[in-house]
Amino acid sequence: MIEILNPTLLARAKDTGALVADILQTLKSRSTIGTNLLDIDRWAETMIVEAGALSCYVDYAPSFGRGPFGHYICTAVNDAVLHGRPYDYTLADGDLLTLDLAVSKCGVAADAAISFIVGDAKPPESVAMISATERALAAGIAAAGPGARIGDISHAIGTVLSEAGYPINTEFGGHGIGSTMHQDPHVSNTGRPGRGYKLRPGLLLALEPWVMADTAELVTDADGWTLRSATGCRTAHSEHTIAITDDGAEILTLPKQAQP
Repeated sequence: MIEILNPTLLARAKDTGALVADILQTLKSRSTIGTNLLDIDRWAETMIVEAGALSCYVDYAPSFGRGPFGHYICTAVNDAVLHGRPYDYTLADGDLLTLDLAVSKCGVAADAAISFIVGDAKPPESVAMISATERALAAGIAAAGPGARIGDISHAIGTVLSEAGYPINTEFGGHGIGSTMHQDPHVSNTGRPGRGYKLRPGLLLALEPWVMADTAELVTDADGWTLRSATGCRTAHSEHTIAITDDGAEILTLPKQAQP
């Protein structure tokens, strides 16, 4: 299903997006050396509930996962990249952590992810990989607007990732979003310009460039959810929910300090 939001629902989407952005930034500030992933999950739960919102993850049980996810946020560390199920792990200096959060409020969902390095150690390769996903996300957003096509976004994202030297996996990518978290159209992280669904004002998309340092192959963790790099290499993931408008694309999950 491809859902086009009316102005009332779009206003709600902006509120949900702001909530997702605020929660992620709060969790980032609290995620320090010695923080347990289960604490991050509990903090996310508290903030979601206090905001009167609903988790998109707790009861989520798609075909690619084993049973309901059962947690409020995805926490992926180092070689984990997608659907990271929180577990009893304490963050160490230099860990590369991805937080991926989707919530629904007043009937509209928003989805975003950030990758960052915990502590003082800043491995250059990890810094470069995070930067590549952020630049690819910015390029995808710049390519989105009325009259553009999904392939234009995919091509823009893939160009940045390929030029940075990263293999691209096409099993998982961006997606439509609205009254539910995952909708059509699928937005691959590489593609051909001028192809695919033509964008319309009112369409919400979650764009999410993600890479693994030296492979495009994923393996599923024993938890039935967490996807890891097949070689054990590090990974990074950046995501925003955007709304297609008459003038281009509006980022709904932009942190307050990054807003113009």
